[in-house]
Amino acid sequence: MQAKILINRKFRKGKRREIIALLKELRSGALGQPGYISGETLASAEDPQQLLVIASWEDLESWHNWRDNTTRQTLEKMLGTYQQSSTEYQEFILGAFIEE
Repeated sequence: MQAKILINRKFRKGKRREIIALLKELRSGALGQPGYISGETLASAEDPQQLLVIASWEDLESWHNWRDNTTRQTLEKMLGTYQQSSTEYQEFILGAFIEE
């Protein structure tokens, strides 16, 4: 089942160029991964330092393979040096329903 991944990051001010470059590297890396469908990056209207990425994957397994990829983990660590707090991840399944 298709998965939507929400990735929430809050950055410190400054180093905009470096942050954008790393985010672009992450996106281009994802583009080459099996199961990647699309992604969009949103900036909070209230706080432009807060970014939300919404990524679509064919299934959770495809996302987990990319999430655990060593290249991606290296880029995440580099991004972490510019963040105010840890990256928050949420995983959602399209068409899943609440269990009774």
